[in-house]
Amino acid sequence: MPFAIALLVLLIELTPAHVVYTGPMLVATPALAAVTMGPKGVLAAAGVAVGVSVTTATHNQAWGGQQVYTNFLALLLVSVASFMTSRAARTRRENELNQVRRIATAAQEVLLRPVPDRLGPVRAASMYLAAETGAQIGGDLYDVVQTRYGVRMIVGDVRGKGLPAVRAAAVVLGAFRESVHYEADLVEVINHCGAALRRDAVVAGLGVGAAGGDDTLLEGFVTALVAQIPDSHHVEVVNRGHPPPLLLRDGAVRPLMPTVPLPPLGLEEFMSGPRGRTDSHAFAPGDRLLLYTDGVIEARGRDNTFFDLPEAMVTMRDHTRQAFLEGLRQALLRHTQSRLADDVAIIVVDRREAGESPETPGTADRTGESL
Repeated sequence: MPFAIALLVLLIELTPAHVVYTGPMLVATPALAAVTMGPKGVLAAAGVAVGVSVTTATHNQAWGGQQVYTNFLALLLVSVASFMTSRAARTRRENELNQVRRIATAAQEVLLRPVPDRLGPVRAASMYLAAETGAQIGGDLYDVVQTRYGVRMIVGDVRGKGLPAVRAAAVVLGAFRESVHYEADLVEVINHCGAALRRDAVVAGLGVGAAGGDDTLLEGFVTALVAQIPDSHHVEVVNRGHPPPLLLRDGAVRPLMPTVPLPPLGLEEFMSGPRGRTDSHAFAPGDRLLLYTDGVIEARGRDNTFFDLPEAMVTMRDHTRQAFLEGLRQALLRHTQSRLADDVAIIVVDRREAGESPETPGTADRTGESL
C-alpha cells in the first residue's frame, strides 16, 4: 500500500492532474508501512517518498516554495515516529514470541519427558521432530518407565492436530504413567489409557449424546502400542492400531506384527473379541528395537516415495543410539527436503550385552527439533 500510494502520487504529479495537492499522501506512507512492514519497511517507504518528492518538485519547478519544505519536514517527523513505533512493536512481539516458546518448551518437558539413557536391562534414547514451524509439541506421544514388572514403553499418535491433539496425548500419557506401576497385565495398562481417553472425551462434551455426537468422538482416537522388556530375553507388545515396532538383529530388520489386529484407543466399540492380547518376541543382547510414529514411514520425498525406515536402520546398524537418531533425523530431512508433513516420535532401545553391569538411570539422551 505505501508503494502504491507513492506510485499514484508520481502519476498525478507528472500529469496535468498535478493541481491536486498530494503532499499529505506521501507523508502517510511511512506510517502505513509501520503497520505491517517493520522498521526496514518504514525506511524503504520513507526513501521512496523522499525520492518521489524530489522528482515531482524538480519536474514542477516547485523548489523554493514553502509548501515543498513543509512537506519534507512533515515526512521527516512522520518517518522518525513510524520507525521508532515499528521497532518498539517488533521488540514487543519478539519478547512475546520468546515467552510463548519458553512456555512450549516447558510444556514439552512435562508432556514428553526425557528418556533416561539406562533402564534396567536396556539402554534407550528418543527423538521428537515437530512438522509445524516453530512448534514444540503436537499429537505424538512416547514415554519409557522402569517398573517392578520391567521396562515399559508407550508410543502413540493422536488423530488430529492443535490443542485437542495435545490434550489427548496428555490424557493417554497420564493414564500410562499411573497404570504401569500397579497393573501387572500389559493389556490392562493400554485399556486403562483407552478408558481415560473416552472419559476425557465425555467430560469435554464430545461423547455419545453430546453436541458433537458419534462423529466427533471418532475424531479423537489414538493409535498406540505399549511394550514391556523384562529381565528375560524377550519383549512383550500390545498394539492398538499403531505401526509395528521394528527389530534389528544381525543386520536384518523385521516388524513385530500383532497376531490379532486391534482398533486404536477410543474405538473400542469396534472390538468384538477380547480387549487386547500380548504378543511376545525374542529380544536378545545386541538387538535393537525401534518404536516410532507414522510420521516416519509416511514421510514422502520429491518423487512421492515413502521413507524406507528398515533400509535406514540397516545402513546405520553399527551406530550408537545417539548417532543412530541423528542419522535418522538427517535422512528424514534429506528425503523430505526439510518439509515433514507430520510429527515424528522415535524410541530406540538396545538390549545390553551379556555381562554388562547395569547402572542407575542417569543422563537423559534425547534429540529434538522443530521444523
